[in-house]
Amino acid sequence: MSARILFVTTAMAGVAASVAGVATAAEPAREPAPAERRAFFGELHLHTALSLDAWTYGTKLLPEDAYRFGRGDTVMVPATQVAREQGADGKKEVAAKRAWPLDFMAVTDHSELVGTMLALDDPKSDFANSEAGKRILADPPLAQRMYIVARRGRGEVPPQMKDPARIRDAWERTVRAANDFYAPGKFTTFIGYEWSALPDGKNLHRNVIFNSTSAPLPFDATQSQRPEDLWTYIESVRARGMDVIAIPHNGNASGGLMFDWNMSDGRPIDQAYAMRRASIEPLTEIAQIKGQSETVPMLSPNDEFANFEVLDRLLGPAGVKSAPPGSYIRDAFGRGLVIQSGVGANPFKYGVIGSSDIHNALSASDEAASAGGQFGIDPQTMLPRGEFAKKALGQPTTPQKLSASALALPEVAADPKRAEEAQRLSNVERSSAGLAGVWANENTRESIFAALKRKETFATSGTRVRVRMFGGWDFERELMKRKDWVAQAYAHGVPMGADMPAKPAGERAPKLLVQATKDPEGANLDRIQVIKVWLEGGSYKERIFDVAVSDGRKIDAEQRTTPLTSTVDLSTGEYRNSIGAAVLETVWEDPTFDPKQPVVYYARVLEIPTPRWSTLLAVKNQLPLSKDVPAIIQERAWSSPIWFTP
Repeated sequence: MSARILFVTTAMAGVAASVAGVATAAEPAREPAPAERRAFFGELHLHTALSLDAWTYGTKLLPEDAYRFGRGDTVMVPATQVAREQGADGKKEVAAKRAWPLDFMAVTDHSELVGTMLALDDPKSDFANSEAGKRILADPPLAQRMYIVARRGRGEVPPQMKDPARIRDAWERTVRAANDFYAPGKFTTFIGYEWSALPDGKNLHRNVIFNSTSAPLPFDATQSQRPEDLWTYIESVRARGMDVIAIPHNGNASGGLMFDWNMSDGRPIDQAYAMRRASIEPLTEIAQIKGQSETVPMLSPNDEFANFEVLDRLLGPAGVKSAPPGSYIRDAFGRGLVIQSGVGANPFKYGVIGSSDIHNALSASDEAASAGGQFGIDPQTMLPRGEFAKKALGQPTTPQKLSASALALPEVAADPKRAEEAQRLSNVERSSAGLAGVWANENTRESIFAALKRKETFATSGTRVRVRMFGGWDFERELMKRKDWVAQAYAHGVPMGADMPAKPAGERAPKLLVQATKDPEGANLDRIQVIKVWLEGGSYKERIFDVAVSDGRKIDAEQRTTPLTSTVDLSTGEYRNSIGAAVLETVWEDPTFDPKQPVVYYARVLEIPTPRWSTLLAVKNQLPLSKDVPAIIQERAWSSPIWFTP
């Protein structure tokens, strides 16, 4: 485990402090001022044994367990789960506890056939005693392949896998758990699920999050794989008085479909579609265990930090590459400007969050709490050893053979070598979990959901870096030295997730206030960057500006600085916080601004170099470092954008 240095600056303590106000009958509750908003960290993408795929991996924990773990309780993980997923001896349950509690959370099990696999855990059930049930119990991944084949119209799943009574019971359990664990002011929970469309293996999943105490049965991808049909369901739910949003899954595995130029029917995006999508989908994921979807070197060749946690394959065992254009959010920001110039509305006007997409109910985001694959772990009790550690690092001692049910899939049978290589890399290429950050007045459903809808959000790659950004025209250069700078920023500008007001006469360029505060138990900060995407000549361009840097480095005429030297010791998996800064902040004015050009700005914050989870796991097991992934990474955070439209 990497070295940790614990210290909290005055600025951190001020941001983290919570003061509860009590209203009396004679004194109505005061509406909190925007300047009183605090940063909360959460998880809006997590699976339990109710998800078909999670059950096939060996997961036995359920939504109640997930919420207990998320709020910081110790959870006892069943022996069969840790045996299948982490290679434990399988004889006794294992205690697991999160390193620090989340503030808010939603369990989002796949809605397709939700909960039906639990019947196989009962040896007396009709499913367990059926011929299909016996085959699945002998080879659990077979259940998922049955479902894939059925979705392609080439077969049917066993009737027990689509039992409507079991699906209804599972959904009622999901709703009940979210309500039972909601503790306003301490731990906020949301009812949610994942709509899991996967046309031709291209990921179009959305997490559906309700701001309500009840919710109708999910609309799932067996009913339709068109996002527009999911939106119709969401509109019908809103018409019943329940607020609900959809959050697209990490787009990197979408094969270019997530942020396509066209609608599902192949026609170019029109104004009605753009407005509808922007209303229903205010946010998108930018980081989770399946990599990041900010950008990649192919799309951003001048971004030296673009080669971060790249997972560029479609989901599934065949290892088919995913097309980058249309799969990454920076590209989508540019496409949105182009579409808006033509139809008058922007379909990709997204704020950003991170989450986990962990499939064993244990939402853990620290680098040491990952060991590849789909799982979160307690590194003190669940760290893989021996053969399981080698497998996690892509270093099996014996070749990994594809099962007969996998070879039955045409794309696997057509290229089994590529499928075997994809299977080998499927663990080590996975990232540690991301986090969703919001700036909200209080830790309640209403307040956090409002922050999600107005896009006053940020994402991290798992670290608790806090970042906020404001845009305005007349911010003073020394504004951030004032104690009331946040109140002044709200009063004279807009927070991230919003549109810049119209340019006043006499003002030269927009000014951005950006502040980042380090993880109190993590690495120091290297720099803050502003990413600019703008419309020019019918297309879009991008540029990166270093705007605040640590260690006395200079920012040159090209608005860039020099790299820091890594302190990571690869032999021990430790690093030193002898470089970097605890807090970085700046008032930055765009030196390239053209008032005739629509622009998107967002901030990216980089930590100093630290060891990747795969390095920590290799060191713990005295194994060679993986050659398939970087040994060192720079964890990061991203703000939601601010838009300027002439």
